[in-house]
Amino acid sequence: MNIRPWKFEDILRISEMEQECFPQEPWSYKMLVSSFQTESFFGLVAEDGGEIAGYGGITVAADSADVDNIAVAEQYRRGGVGTAILNDLCNLAASKGAKEIFLEVRVSNSAAMSMYLKCGFVGAYARTRYYSDGEDCLVMKK
Repeated sequence: MNIRPWKFEDILRISEMEQECFPQEPWSYKMLVSSFQTESFFGLVAEDGGEIAGYGGITVAADSADVDNIAVAEQYRRGGVGTAILNDLCNLAASKGAKEIFLEVRVSNSAAMSMYLKCGFVGAYARTRYYSDGEDCLVMKK
């Protein structure tokens, strides 16, 4: 498994994975392109034999950062890909001066919460009815 920065030519596959992993509220292709062109955004992909197994993105502003997204293709889940991407994003944010890192997770996404806890994140507060379907989110920080 190789983790590397996003390339522009990765965005189509990332967009497809975004639709697969987050069918309720995926980032659009246009949003992904826009993030790629933003200086404060950093995207990583995990590759396995030339295939994108997962991806993640983080926005760093001054001394804080926000994990924007992390997704892993179904066949690679529970194999450490998401953890590796998250750890690399956190290290990247720290190298850019971030002292705190935040993320939002659906309260129903226990697998993601477990990974975030394992990586040192703690619950900070909840946002009620945050998602368009009315589900709450938990804001976590490290």
